[in-house]
Amino acid sequence: MNQLGDRKYLIIGVFALVGLMFIARLFYIQVIDDSYKLDANNQAFRYNTEYPVRGYIYDRNNKLLVYNEAAYDLVVLPKNISKTDFDTAGFCELIGITKEVFMKKMKKAVQAPNSPRKESIFEKQLSPEDYASIQEHLYLYRGFSVQSRTLRKYPYKIAAHTLGYIGEADKGVTEKDPYYKEGDYLGISGIEKTYEKVLRGKKGLRIMMVDVHNREKGSYMNGLYDTMAIPGKPLTTTIDAELQQYAEQLMQNKIGSVVAIDPSTGEILAIVTSPTYDPNLLVGRARNKNFAMLSLDSIGKPLFNRSTMASYPPGSTFKLIMSLIGLHEGVLTAGTRYPCARGYPPLGGHPKCHPHPSPLDLNAAIGASCNSYFSYVFKSVIEDKKYHDTYKAYQNWRDIAMSFCLGVKTGSDLANELRGNVPSIKYYDKVFGKGVWKASTVISLGIGQAEMGITPLQNANLVSVIANRGWYFTPHIVKAIDGNSNDTLLNRFKVKHYTNIKDTMAYNTVIRGMAKVVESGTAAALKIEGIPYCAKTGTAQNPHGKDHSVFVCFAPINNPKIAVGILIENAGFGATWAGPIARLMMEKYLKGKITRPDLEKRMLEADLIHKDKLPADAAHH
Repeated sequence: MNQLGDRKYLIIGVFALVGLMFIARLFYIQVIDDSYKLDANNQAFRYNTEYPVRGYIYDRNNKLLVYNEAAYDLVVLPKNISKTDFDTAGFCELIGITKEVFMKKMKKAVQAPNSPRKESIFEKQLSPEDYASIQEHLYLYRGFSVQSRTLRKYPYKIAAHTLGYIGEADKGVTEKDPYYKEGDYLGISGIEKTYEKVLRGKKGLRIMMVDVHNREKGSYMNGLYDTMAIPGKPLTTTIDAELQQYAEQLMQNKIGSVVAIDPSTGEILAIVTSPTYDPNLLVGRARNKNFAMLSLDSIGKPLFNRSTMASYPPGSTFKLIMSLIGLHEGVLTAGTRYPCARGYPPLGGHPKCHPHPSPLDLNAAIGASCNSYFSYVFKSVIEDKKYHDTYKAYQNWRDIAMSFCLGVKTGSDLANELRGNVPSIKYYDKVFGKGVWKASTVISLGIGQAEMGITPLQNANLVSVIANRGWYFTPHIVKAIDGNSNDTLLNRFKVKHYTNIKDTMAYNTVIRGMAKVVESGTAAALKIEGIPYCAKTGTAQNPHGKDHSVFVCFAPINNPKIAVGILIENAGFGATWAGPIARLMMEKYLKGKITRPDLEKRMLEADLIHKDKLPADAAHH
């Protein structure tokens, strides 16, 4: 009896143990094993990501600069594709690809992370027309589905570098930010990049029930577990679309950049890199082809953002800063006179100068842009006896220059901004040897040459500082987020920054000299009737070819509304090309019309890039 009882309990124990093993295994695959859950769920459900509408972008007058257009991605879940009855030929004909392309795309989908259990994009950015023709037949091809997306569109076809473009998230992006998965779109450059988190919104999710034929049968639990996509917020920019468009027209067939700022706010009114391109070229299925085409332009380099990334010698426009430093340090007054003799005498006629009366006082020297005069000023600053040391005097000079945002980033909301260069003591010690170099060694810095380099954005900000008599707001391109100009992201643009020179009299002295430039100096031919303004011409020496044409200005003299910095590569004198374009832009913005159609015609038709002149309608933009 005992043996029968023991055997009974043994059998019961074995069955109980087997039962527990089955229960444990079932618990593991249903609760713990995510891959099994994913496989089981995908037999009945389809998880559709709802991509939010990306935020629109407007100009300062609420003109629409960027909006969205519907597009669709064809996605594939490889494990759901039947290996026996999938009509490959019919599918290829439906979406317009060859069998070879199909096999290549399928191989990529299978090899993607977590595949074949994870959906991936098979064909991206289908048009609404393509989507309509595919959707009604897609149920025949189990494993494929369509998800809606949006593409950016640009009605004005302007400000390509500033607005930026959208691209796909790669592995590097997805590893840093779990919000993105490979194939998602995000801002790669410009405003699209800087304000990505504002513009992108938040993704949603729809859980759909599907049958064995890959047909959707409705929302799971009537959408109880669905989440809504949250649209991105719209941006209002500081750009004046009309001024931007006009500036781009004037800069056609020229290499360089022009930046216009409202000095009273730091708002960027127009910012042009030339050559530019139609931003619609980098949208949709033709994006890669167009990007490659633009990349091949080795002369104009239209993808290169010169306004924030190119570093040029400021040339004679730096003489304004040199004047302010001399006045601030007490080694210069408005009445100080220096001889010219077409060159700096102690250095054997270097730097070279051009014919004009001599000697000159400060205002006349600014008006005539005398190289010799400002070489003397630089020498007097660096050899100032109160410092008893060349290094201390030079460091003081450099600190003041950098307080005007030279050699440092302005802190703007423009993507990929570079800092330019104001050479350091460490640099010159390395080049010339410690304790060897002195003022005469680096004398060309006094006229904005040598190793000094600033960006066009810094050049425009520099003249804004002078227009404001010593202060500036950080230059910026966005003035409101979702209609709110007080958004916390924008608070930093409402903080005044002061230079190391706070003496208003010094600025007024320099401003009188800048007014003289227009009244009777190097920009006398560029007056604007009824609008007195200040300017400084510049011819920046270029070791790689013809000199650059440089011009800075602001108008009107009192309570200025616009400040412009412009540089045109290899164009010679500042008053010949850069000056006329800046003058036309100021008049257009302040008056709304042009009173010098002859000047406008010459600027619009000028081709400074191509050897053979092109008609205006065929010009490279």
